[in-house]
Amino acid sequence: MLTDAGYEVSLASDGLEGLSFFQSQSFALILLDIMMPKIDGYAVCELMRKESDIPIIMLTAMDEEEAQIRAFELQVDDYITKPFSLKLVLMRIEAVLRRIKEKTGNQKILTSHGIELNVDSYEVCKNGIPVKLTQLEFELLLTFLKHKNQVLTRDNLISQVWGYDFAGDEKTVNIHIMNLRRKLDVDCIQTIRGVGYKFESEN
Repeated sequence: MLTDAGYEVSLASDGLEGLSFFQSQSFALILLDIMMPKIDGYAVCELMRKESDIPIIMLTAMDEEEAQIRAFELQVDDYITKPFSLKLVLMRIEAVLRRIKEKTGNQKILTSHGIELNVDSYEVCKNGIPVKLTQLEFELLLTFLKHKNQVLTRDNLISQVWGYDFAGDEKTVNIHIMNLRRKLDVDCIQTIRGVGYKFESEN
């Protein structure tokens, strides 16, 4: 259903596999069951929330009030109980994504590690001092700040910054990130060997 609606979907068969996907890929939203093998949905949600504010929808047979309260205490964005209408699930997903997009769209200034990025003016400052970035460097930094603590593959970065018509070498991404690191002069963009990059938020 989600694929037919135009979404790209990754399916995890248990909690551990889901966490592995979360650590190695970039997602717009997580659909999370509660009763899963190896690690249940509550534990998965708690671990994800320590690293990211990615939207999470619980999709579960557990309709008890206590189960829903516990999920919302773990900061899920929505809670859907079985049995459910597939059309309703799709509408709830779209509603959560729309809400997140509006919230992100209204966030004009992004900050971390003394870095301040102004979306409207295309200006970046580090500890109050202007930093001159190219447009691609600015877009890279903006993407990192919107996905703090998430591992972004080179393909993720290419699709979000350059677009799908990018015909260059992936090493181009490495060079732009190297220049961005040098200009920002702060150790926050980590290389995840064999996977990609991660912008680590402040503790």
